[in-house]
Amino acid sequence: MRFSSKTVGTAAAVVTVVIWTSFIVIARASADPSRGATLTPFDIALLRILGASCILLPWGAWLVRSGTARGWLGLSPLPWRTTALTGLFGGLLYAMFAYAGFFYAPAAHASVLMPGSLPLWTTLLAALILHDRITPARALGLAFIVAGDLLVGGASLLKAFSGGEVWKGDLLFMSAAFCWACYSVLARKFGLDAVRATIAITTFAFITYVPAYSLLLATGGVTSRLGAVPVGDVVFQVLFQGVGSVVISGITFTQMVRHFGPVRTTMITALVPGLSAMGAVLFLGEPLSPYLLAGLALVTVGILFGVRAATLKNPEAAAKNAHSVMEWARKNAR
Repeated sequence: MRFSSKTVGTAAAVVTVVIWTSFIVIARASADPSRGATLTPFDIALLRILGASCILLPWGAWLVRSGTARGWLGLSPLPWRTTALTGLFGGLLYAMFAYAGFFYAPAAHASVLMPGSLPLWTTLLAALILHDRITPARALGLAFIVAGDLLVGGASLLKAFSGGEVWKGDLLFMSAAFCWACYSVLARKFGLDAVRATIAITTFAFITYVPAYSLLLATGGVTSRLGAVPVGDVVFQVLFQGVGSVVISGITFTQMVRHFGPVRTTMITALVPGLSAMGAVLFLGEPLSPYLLAGLALVTVGILFGVRAATLKNPEAAAKNAHSVMEWARKNAR
């Protein structure tokens, strides 16, 4: 049975948005210490890397052995320097910061701060490294996003004086967005395609994180709760965080861009902050404060306005600029 291009593109969009939205809700549910025997951020990062490695490492080895790619260690289809640079930010630090953030802050905060901080960091890094010009339309859209981030992060930071720890998660979410922005700009600078880049960053994460995690666990440097949760939960995390968030969403995102184009894809994925925030309310029982609602609205409007205004003025330039903002999807939220 053959499906039309529209059907495939629409299905890819639905799958991508569902996975991105679920990533935020599930990661918080898995790391929230108030829920009892949950996994640690280190455990979730390990399961994510192992799940993705089961598929991507053999794929990378096949590319290297077939001679279609220059290999590193027989696994990564990219040279070692490119693998290390992109893998450090997109494969290792991003996962560690993001999952650690869910230990301190609610999923609704991640819904605002990770998608909201990403366009800001990406724009600034692209201007610095790639010499991209920040147009007035993009600047106005970023102003909305920054205002939304300040409403959410600023409110939690004020509560730090009374002993609150949510601000730590907010800073970790913004750090995760910064790391993914670094990866996005590097991928654009090196002209990497989605498949080989995803394989490369997974390879780097595997050969660095798994041995380090094992050593720290053996020496008591970190604790693990893998033995305290049901086996089914561990298998689910491997499948969702690794196979779903990394592999499947990377493929469906690429298909979205092919069918809808980068600008329309950005507008579709702008649904994620609102949907994930509502998911946090429905499934996790998290409250939505007025500050959080206002921040969510400003971030969503900023993303939509920045891309739409740039499209009306210069469609080709807008498509190029939107691509750098969307690169974060190739690994995630995730």
